[in-house]
Amino acid sequence: MTTLKSILEIDPSIIRSNIQKLKNKTSNTSNFLAVIKSDAYGHMLNNIVSDIDDLVDGYGVVRLDEAIDLRKISQKKIVLMQGIYSQEDYLLAKKHDLDIVVHNELQLNIIIKNNNFENLWLKVNTGMNRLGFEIDRFLEIYKDYLEDINFTLMTHLAASNKKDDPSNTEQFERFERLYKDLHSGVTKSIANTGCVLNFPDKCFDWVRVGIGIFGGYIGNEELKTAITLKSPIINIKELNIGERVGYDGRAIAEKRMKVATVYLGYADGLPQHIKDGTVVKVNNQDASVFGKISMDVTTIDVSDIKECNVGDWCEFFSPNHSINNLASANGLISYDIMIRIKSRVERVYKKIS
Repeated sequence: MTTLKSILEIDPSIIRSNIQKLKNKTSNTSNFLAVIKSDAYGHMLNNIVSDIDDLVDGYGVVRLDEAIDLRKISQKKIVLMQGIYSQEDYLLAKKHDLDIVVHNELQLNIIIKNNNFENLWLKVNTGMNRLGFEIDRFLEIYKDYLEDINFTLMTHLAASNKKDDPSNTEQFERFERLYKDLHSGVTKSIANTGCVLNFPDKCFDWVRVGIGIFGGYIGNEELKTAITLKSPIINIKELNIGERVGYDGRAIAEKRMKVATVYLGYADGLPQHIKDGTVVKVNNQDASVFGKISMDVTTIDVSDIKECNVGDWCEFFSPNHSINNLASANGLISYDIMIRIKSRVERVYKKIS
């Protein structure tokens, strides 16, 4: 057994800072729902909630078991973002005081059967065409069941990260036209991270922010990556011109080079198709991927790194080297990278500084 290990270090103080920066962009009347699905995007949900509970007004998750565990550590609002799918789900949601999103007829029928319309979020489709009632159908539901019920009307933006995409204007207009036909007790929610950053006037009553909390929103440098993925160098090799590195010999030395092998591969969750030239950090200096990612190791070009030795750490991303750099360079999204890191990478959760 080796004592060598790869580490994913989580810094909650950065997450707190990101939340505050995002809240500062919303109006004082907007409530802040922290979306922490999939184990807080791989950031250790239970720990994160304990460290941000004072900053947020509620949480959004997808899985019922995650919501039930979350209820044990927070009394804030918890929203089941994709709702419930059976009577058993409904009873558990009510037992644990969860808010329920209703986005299709199956879910609506469960609500009608139980004749309980409290703590509901009704989702309408305004253009993403994934989940949500069509507007005409929603108006029928409203007239039949909701005219004297307080609920939250919600929708999901398809392209909020692209400020000039015309679909944003179309979705805002459809949503606000619909809202004008509803009673004054209805609250509104449309804003995700991209909306908060690009359309702060559309934050309304509830913002639902996920990726921005963790610093994974591509195109924004103010929000910092809250995790550091690092692994030690286990070998250093000199290459001559023409020598190849890794499977299929994809990387070919065009000059004399120094290549380091890092103790991290796709079995640890690193995307296998990362390209040559992708920047990583060694001793706070730029190095780059050189050769195909293997199951257990990655080879990197350290020719220009001063004082590079076996045992030095290679950082794939960190607060000072955004996860978005790796994502953008390889046609990936930060969400995918965050949640794919495997259990054999040790998670180290820092204390708030």
